[in-house]
Amino acid sequence: MKKILVVDDDDLIRDLIYEILEPNGYQILLADNGNKALEILDREEVDLIITDIIMPDKEGIETIIDIKKKLPQAKIIAMSGGGQLDANSYLSIAKKLGVKATITKPFDPAKLIRTIEEVLQ
Repeated sequence: MKKILVVDDDDLIRDLIYEILEPNGYQILLADNGNKALEILDREEVDLIITDIIMPDKEGIETIIDIKKKLPQAKIIAMSGGGQLDANSYLSIAKKLGVKATITKPFDPAKLIRTIEEVLQ
């Protein structure tokens, strides 16, 4: 069973992703910010990390940089609904940092699953 860490400050998004992925055979770990995600990664091995970009405390770009320093081969999917910039601006920065795929919010559940399957292959 593949283990996925979902990092998002929005409870509804975290719960939605859990509800989509868990019945599809994934083990899901949840974190509401980058600091908690890094704590989880200190004690758990995961197959994939899905992280939001705009979050309080430790935002997604900083989280991606820290994860890549700690785990250079980590498979990461970045997602964003935008903020001061549009979602694609944030996601293009994440791509340059080495994420494997990006997803804009709101997302289609089937597209989320397809993207995860592609990244995990």
